[in-house]
Parts: sequence; structure tokens; C-alpha cells
Amino acid sequence: MKVPLLDLKEQYKTIKKEVLETAEELFESQYFILGPRVASLEKEIADYCFSKHAVGVSSGTDALLISLMTMDIGVKDTVITTPYTFFATAGSIARTGARPIFVDIDPKTYNISPECLEDAIDSMPRTERERLKAVIPVHLYGQCADMAPILEICEKYDLVVIEDAAQAIGSEYRGKRAGSMGDFGCFSFFPSKNLGAFGDGGMVTTNSNDFYGKLCTLRAHGSHPKYYHKIIGGNFRLDAFQAAVVSIKLKHLDQWTKARQNNAENYRALFKHADMEDVVELPYEKEDRHIYNQFVIRVKERRDDLRRFLNDAGIGTEVYYPVPMHLQACFSDLNYKKGDFPAAEHAALHTLALPIYPELSDDQIEYVVEKIKAFYLKKN
Repeated sequence: MKVPLLDLKEQYKTIKKEVLETAEELFESQYFILGPRVASLEKEIADYCFSKHAVGVSSGTDALLISLMTMDIGVKDTVITTPYTFFATAGSIARTGARPIFVDIDPKTYNISPECLEDAIDSMPRTERERLKAVIPVHLYGQCADMAPILEICEKYDLVVIEDAAQAIGSEYRGKRAGSMGDFGCFSFFPSKNLGAFGDGGMVTTNSNDFYGKLCTLRAHGSHPKYYHKIIGGNFRLDAFQAAVVSIKLKHLDQWTKARQNNAENYRALFKHADMEDVVELPYEKEDRHIYNQFVIRVKERRDDLRRFLNDAGIGTEVYYPVPMHLQACFSDLNYKKGDFPAAEHAALHTLALPIYPELSDDQIEYVVEKIKAFYLKKN
């Protein structure tokens, strides 16, 4: 049996007719950059995320970058984030000229630890604390970080909060949606996301009228009005075609999310029946609404051998992420070393993402669990 990590072809079958009709209308209009399609999607995403404003941009990475630029964060500034994330989080900080500062994660949720965050800031010398401008919590795998203490800490030290919600559209924390709690929420429409485009795309949410205006200016090279530049921005505009695709998919998102959640429950029941608690740790649901962008298990031993075994059995998996940010070669000048963030480093060595996409069948899920059990029985 084949069980790919993700199968977008099955999803496309359900929306193909509407996508093709919309594409034909768009091609006839010859209106490809920003415009009414983007404006419509911005309103839809703002409403969906319980936010006042949304600004369409060229990618999730650019969503992070433009949020930092809006706050004039750059050389001599520092920004705290997690070492256990996709590269764009830390990379965007570095691209502004600012210095990333990492703090460890909660070992259960894999999200940034509020306790580690507070300890890191409290231990800073006054001169270093004055350079600290922002915190970027990442809502990893589809579950919100513990935002209440994070927001409290950031308010205490007057820090900007930029939510990296690239994997978490629709996830909730105490009744609030990802992207609505900080100063900015950053989303990715990369095709593999729960809400994906047919290419790159992203969105920034904010509840600030001032930030909204500056975001709109920055995404078009900093021009306002056209051809007049008081600030320097970038080419961060969202394509109308990508906006149209995302808008079509958004109508199905809650249904797809429910299917992912059902698949997660199916995994849990099968793993429990397989009696593998001693070797496999399942995802920890801490917050209100986990949307399962990924279903990530933690295994006590032989993670890479297990992955090869599953691949040979036709099962797709992925390691998110094998090298924490503080150990990446490009950040060697930050002088972090192995052992600095033990929870992140342990996760990098022991976690494995299993297929969780909405169209996954019960038989496929059962097959995955059977093969994982077979691997560990064989070992014994």
C-alpha cells in the first residue's frame, strides 16, 4: 500500500471545476497583481482569523520580513524566537540586520517556552535588553503557543509580538484565533499548508490601523502614492491568481480541518490498541483547537531507521526539523553550541511526521500504525 506524506491531487479533484472557471475569468480580465481578488481574500482571511485587517503578500517568509520592517527592526536590534522552527523564522530576522536570540521549547508542544522566554530576558544585561525589540512565537504543527504568558512578558518589556502562524491558520487559544493575539500574524499559503495556493503566497493580519497602512505601503516598494517613496519597501505583492485559489479553498478549510482532526483521533485509537506507549509518544493537545498541519510523533530510539523502514513500505514521512536553528552553520557567529537548548535538540533527533492530510483513508492510517508496530517488534 502507498501512503504519501501528502496527496494534493485528491484535494484538487474536489475543487477543479471552480478553479478552472475562476482561472478563465481571471485570465480574461488580465488583472494579475493585487486588485479585487486580493482585496476580497484579505477581507475573508481577516474575518476567519478574528482580525481587523489582513494584507496579502508574496509568501509566508515575506509576511515575517515585512512585519519586522513595519516596526523598523534592523541593525543593532535583537529579536527572540524559538530554535525549533522552519528556517524562515530566524532567517527573516537576520535579513533585516537584526540578531536572532533563541530560547528553548516546551518539550510537549514543541512551541516556545514562556518560562525560558522570561528567564532569558530577565538574565539580560540592561544594555542588551535595550536592544531587544520583538518576540516571534511560532505556532508549530497547527497548535498555538502559550500566548497568555508570552503576551504578558512582552507587555512588561514593551516588545512587539509577531505570531508565526504559517502552520496554524484556524487554530485557537482560549477562544482567539492564531494571528489575532499579537501585533502581527504571519501566514503561509505554500501548497503543502492546510490552506495552500498553487504557488507561493502569504498574509499578514493586524488589528492596528497604523500597521495596516504601513504594511500596504511596504509591500509595493514603499510607494504612497504611486511613484512617491518616503520609505523603502519591497516587491511583496500577492498574485491575484493565488488569491483566487486560496479563496476557493478557504470555503472548504473547516471541513478539511475536521478531517485532519478525525485522522488524528484515528491514529490515537490505533496506537493505543497497538500498545506502543513505551516507544511512541503522540502529539500533545494543549490548546483549544489543534488543526494538525502535521501529526508528529516522538520515538524513543532509532528514528532514522524507522523512517527508512516506513519508506521501504511505501509510507511517506518527514523530519521537522533535523537541525535546530542555533546549530545551523549560517548562525555560527551567534556562538551557540550543542547542549544550549536540550528540548529543541531532543525533538530534532526523535520526532517524525506521519501522513495526516484530509483525504487519508482509515485503511492507510491502519497500515501506518501496523508498520510502526512491526518495526519495533522486529527490533525486539
